[in-house]
Amino acid sequence: MSFDDVDRSIATFMDRWGTWSLRVSLGIIFIWFGILKPLGISPAEPLVLATVEWLPVLEPRGWLILIGWWEVLIGASFLFHRTLRLAIGLLVLQLGGTFLPLVAMPDVAFQAGRVPWAPTMEGQYIIKNLLIVSAALVVGGTVRRREARRQAG
Repeated sequence: MSFDDVDRSIATFMDRWGTWSLRVSLGIIFIWFGILKPLGISPAEPLVLATVEWLPVLEPRGWLILIGWWEVLIGASFLFHRTLRLAIGLLVLQLGGTFLPLVAMPDVAFQAGRVPWAPTMEGQYIIKNLLIVSAALVVGGTVRRREARRQAG
């Protein structure tokens, strides 16, 4: 077996399972992290509460619970191809709030005197969402593939 054969086999495996793995991973992460919020056991709770304290309509804890269930819905929507558009739409609506602490609370998101180059643990938690956005773009880019295959087949 040549290097090219091995390389082709690995690349085929990655092409076949990569997007599915991203979709399932996004689903698991959103469901898992989301459900912690209404259960009152999320390590992100203080950050979320501080971020939403100025919002009208609900008390901060109410927003925390709503955001948690919103994330669970995002995650559940990523698990099924038919609901990917819903997942992407819900995620887009969530993004503003996700990155808001970087701007609204730089003292929490960055080490003192080191804005924007040295994030705190909370800042790193927020910035890693760039990877989630990129993964969602890859997964969202597959929405029409299945439709195209059905029309061609």
